Amino acid sequence: MSIGVSEVLQRCREEGRAALVCYLPVGYPSVEGSVAAMVAMVEAGADIVEVGIPYSDPLMDGPVIAYAADQALKHGVRVDDAFRATRAVRDAGAPPLVMSYWNLILRHGAKQFATDLAEAGGAGIITPDLIPDEAGDWIAASDETGLDRIFLVAPSSTDERIAAVTDQCRGFVYAVSHMGVTGARTSMGDAASVIVSRTKAVTDLPVCVGLGVSDGAQAAEVAAYADGVIVGSALVRCLTEAPDLESGLTALRALVADLAEGVRSGR
Repeated sequence: MSIGVSEVLQRCREEGRAALVCYLPVGYPSVEGSVAAMVAMVEAGADIVEVGIPYSDPLMDGPVIAYAADQALKHGVRVDDAFRATRAVRDAGAPPLVMSYWNLILRHGAKQFATDLAEAGGAGIITPDLIPDEAGDWIAASDETGLDRIFLVAPSSTDERIAAVTDQCRGFVYAVSHMGVTGARTSMGDAASVIVSRTKAVTDLPVCVGLGVSDGAQAAEVAAYADGVIVGSALVRCLTEAPDLESGLTALRALVADLAEGVRSGR
């Protein structure tokens, strides 16, 4: 049986460290290039990989991810390409999570998407714009297929809201450290530690922090109190700023290795 997100997080906890969760959108710079990049991240130390599905109206994405998604869409990426990437990540040895705006999954059909993802070795889905109150079809489909469902909590969430959201999560809780769009930050501040503390007060699930981490030092800072460190924009930038795919993969491997060292030194 393939290892799941919960097992990876438990293993990391037993090792006395946080997990490294790495995001890339499928289709940039090409489908083949994105798959190679995701595999490279696993080989360089990523514990869990988020397979992003590009969307034409990425409300939560900052300029780096939005640019890569736009280019992927112009190159003709399709939802089914996410399943190809998922298989490759699974074969490389890490549990893959799809991250997608809900409209894409709704159009595919929640039950069908869950079935297709499970068959491709997927571990679950992160749904940034879907709240549990409106997720009846997805909750039913994920229960049927055993997929993890990961919802978001944010600094603006009330304690009651955090409790309600985490009650429907499986795998881990995605804690957004800052309000606004995605993007690497030079300083983390105390917002991340506060939302993690508030979330851990109402659930025993692991809490992973996303939005802002860009290097190993920041990863170590977040790893001191979070169960997982989620990195996206900084990784995508390795590909957007590279003159060619091979250079991008080299930069990507180096950054993931630095981040992996960071999550191991944070405690």
